[in-house]
Amino acid sequence: MADDTCPNPLLLSWVKEWWDVARERNSKGVTTYKHAYDSLKACPIAFEHPSSLQQLKGFGPKLCERLTEQLRAHCEENGLPMPPYPTSKKRGGRSAARPGAGDGNGEDDEEGAPRPAKKPRKVKAYVPAYRSGAYAIILALSTIREDAQVGMTKTDLIEAAQPHCDASFTAPPDPTKFYTAWVSMKTLTQKELVYERGRPLKRYALTDEGWEVAKRIQQTTAASGSGSGSAKVTSNDQPAPTAAPTLPAASASADAPKAIILDDDDDDNNTPTLRTHKSEYADIVGPSLAPEGHPKLPSFTPIRLTPGEFTVELVLDVREVRAKTDRDYMQQELAKKGVTPIMRSLELGDALWVAKCNKPGWLTRCGAEGDEVVLDWIVERKRLDDLIGSIKDGRFHEQKFRLRRSGVKNVIYLVEDIAMDSTHFHKYEEAVQSVIASIQVVNGYFLKKTQKIDDTIRYLTSMTRILKKVYESKPLHIIPTKVLTEKNYLPLQKHLRETQPDTPHHISYPAFASLASKSDMMTLRDVYLKMLMCTRGVTGEKSVEIQRIWKTPYDLVKAFEQCGTGAEGKKKRIELISSHLGNLLGRKKIPKAVSQRIAEVWGDA
Repeated sequence: MADDTCPNPLLLSWVKEWWDVARERNSKGVTTYKHAYDSLKACPIAFEHPSSLQQLKGFGPKLCERLTEQLRAHCEENGLPMPPYPTSKKRGGRSAARPGAGDGNGEDDEEGAPRPAKKPRKVKAYVPAYRSGAYAIILALSTIREDAQVGMTKTDLIEAAQPHCDASFTAPPDPTKFYTAWVSMKTLTQKELVYERGRPLKRYALTDEGWEVAKRIQQTTAASGSGSGSAKVTSNDQPAPTAAPTLPAASASADAPKAIILDDDDDDNNTPTLRTHKSEYADIVGPSLAPEGHPKLPSFTPIRLTPGEFTVELVLDVREVRAKTDRDYMQQELAKKGVTPIMRSLELGDALWVAKCNKPGWLTRCGAEGDEVVLDWIVERKRLDDLIGSIKDGRFHEQKFRLRRSGVKNVIYLVEDIAMDSTHFHKYEEAVQSVIASIQVVNGYFLKKTQKIDDTIRYLTSMTRILKKVYESKPLHIIPTKVLTEKNYLPLQKHLRETQPDTPHHISYPAFASLASKSDMMTLRDVYLKMLMCTRGVTGEKSVEIQRIWKTPYDLVKAFEQCGTGAEGKKKRIELISSHLGNLLGRKKIPKAVSQRIAEVWGDA
């Protein structure tokens, strides 16, 4: 049924609008609105009042109340009468004007006594405790425009919220605890009062429900009066503020460097720019970069780390072990050779190198999160048996695809040629030689072969010493995290490498981890490509070509369904992909055998 043929087009349009907003904000309410939309669209009954929708799947009291308020506003704007509240049948043929309001005709019950009206249950409106973390966050977020397309970053939000919170947003209340006032953000997102979006730098903004809470706080503070010495109590039995909050607009902390201030312009694309001021920090910035001929790429002034302000460190994935019973072997042996690695769970690769700033918090104040900058070198370590396993289950192509999208210039594939059963290895020897050639020729990655883990340790030690000499003797240029998005990162790096080949530009480790994450803010396209690559024979290049024609999983499934049924339909489904992509050149070509495997998964061929 089309939207315009639905018996309740107005109500359906509002539910559709809220569903679209929830999808845009990646809100948890997406599923709720989708179920409500599908249910209302399929219902052949016309409803006079939104409260009657509770009989449909996906509609609860809260959603019906919101639709009622929307309808009331619509009627007031257009001079229309508000539909009456629906009546509900009672035992003995009695009806009630409202639930819990008693009889509509004034009749008594069987004993002659009037039935007492059922008191409606009071739903307590959420109001955070006065000067709590949640209270401060909501106040800070309410300073931006309600229709603003760009929210506040964590750094800016903490800076604006801290004056309105008794607890610290950056330091735990005592040494025995690990959480700060920022933990309240989890509560606010779970209650769908705040939503987050953006990658690699998350931005936060209030949802419609969050703005309602913010307005209730403002009304409470206005009613309490600024001269009151004690706070009033809200419906949640929590104190409310005694005075209306005042937040400084875009104020900077006293200890923040004034050399760089990031501003959001009021233009259409909300491209962040940098404003440079004369101060003792003026030497941290280089020339302003404004890509000519690339209107979609952001202009920025790179942050500059001079020699002596950082050290080059090796970061090793915690899962890189010699054996399950000897997990610390690599870490201990590297330390014996004078290289103490930083151990952490890496989003991509098995080892990489970072420039660690000697002044904690300094990079964050300059516009790059964290204290580490990712250098242009990353290692993907594969034992021979693991390499064969990754070829069999498709992980090899998925990992190679993610390495290419990471933007790291120098990728090292380190293969440990361990002894294997000759019969087992002979089955996959040709496949191994093929992927090794592909790594070097097609992808242009450097291949390093070692005989055992001790050789790998010596190689990582040597690489660390070389990179220390290369990087610690010259300044580093860092791209501010605020100008980065998932879409502009790779084009921006490509442009910088073409126009300034002698001046590499780096990003902070938190930004790199977010961009390289398998799941963080994963888009539908990312999930779709990963789903396609689970089929044997579908590489990253092939999955991209499939996605160019059938944009979403729904489109692909629909295309298979349109092939029809029977023997002829089955033949069309098997040849659907190869008929479109069988004539491409090189690695993008999809032969009939691979097309058949895709059809078996997606088209039930």
